[in-house]
Parts: sequence; structure tokens; C-alpha cells
Amino acid sequence: MCKKSCFSITMIITILFIFISVSFAGPLLKEGLWEITSKMEIPGMPVPMPPITFKQCMTKQNPVPHQSQSGQECRTKNIKTKGNTVSWETICDSQQGKMKSSGKITYKGDRLDGVVLTDIPEQGQMKMTMTGRRIGKCNK
Repeated sequence: MCKKSCFSITMIITILFIFISVSFAGPLLKEGLWEITSKMEIPGMPVPMPPITFKQCMTKQNPVPHQSQSGQECRTKNIKTKGNTVSWETICDSQQGKMKSSGKITYKGDRLDGVVLTDIPEQGQMKMTMTGRRIGKCNK
């Protein structure tokens, strides 16, 4: 009597459960201490800037790499995860004025690749490419 309709309802519930589980699973990110190298390209810069390497404890709750710079106060917002890709926006108050950035990184287990575009007042847009790798556990 209820074979077809009960089967359909069970299938729908199962599919919804799988979809919700995958949506909240977060990116394929191995939590721990990461070493991240960023390379900046600034328009009009006669000599390329050397890459900068920094370390950060990365978690699924905090998947956005950031490096503090003196003289800047930054706020990260609109963090979104789609599959293994995390995107975000950052607004920084700096000596040059308000800088807005948008970033996107893709995790591949113990590796990451990403790009951040930053609008710098009176200079144009800076592009920063990032690569990273997990190097161990976080210090407590």
C-alpha cells in the first residue's frame, strides 16, 4: 500500500541528509600548522616584490589565511565555502586609506592554492597569489 510513496519519501530524506552533511563538512583541509607563501604583483612596480612566507594555524572554522601587517586594522567578512574552495572579503583601514580585498583559495588536503585581489587607493589593484602546505600540528 505504501511501497512507492514510502520509498520516495525515504529517498528524499536520504538525499537531503547527504546534501546537508556535505554542505557543512567544509573544505578538504587538514587542520594544523600551515606554511603559506604569497607573491604580490603591484601595477607600476619596477622591481617585483620578493615572496613572503608566514605560518598560521588553519582549521575548518578558520580557513582564511591572513598575515597581520602593522598599521592596518582589518575585518574579514562574507566567508563562503563551496566544495573545497573558500572565498571571502576583507576591508582594511591603512595609512593609504580603506583597502578592499576579495580572496579565494582551494584546499587539496595538505596543500592550498589561492588568489587575493586588493584595491589600493591611488595605486590600482594588487594581485597576490598564494601557495601553502601543512607542516605539522598547531602549537597550543
